[in-house]
Amino acid sequence: MILIPVSSSSICAVGYDGYTLAVLFHRSDTVYDHPGVPLAVYLGLITASSMGAFYNRHIRGKYR
Repeated sequence: MILIPVSSSSICAVGYDGYTLAVLFHRSDTVYDHPGVPLAVYLGLITASSMGAFYNRHIRGKYR
């Protein structure tokens, strides 16, 4: 999966293949994969005013 750089203070890059969301944080070398993420959630993440807050509220712990 190709990761695309994003403008966020906590998230460095994201990737999405229609099913799995991949997230790379600035403070980690690990890409976190979240299978089963709907397109609407991905779009919400990349358009959020705070991607880190959106990730914590809508993705972390909900998709593994």
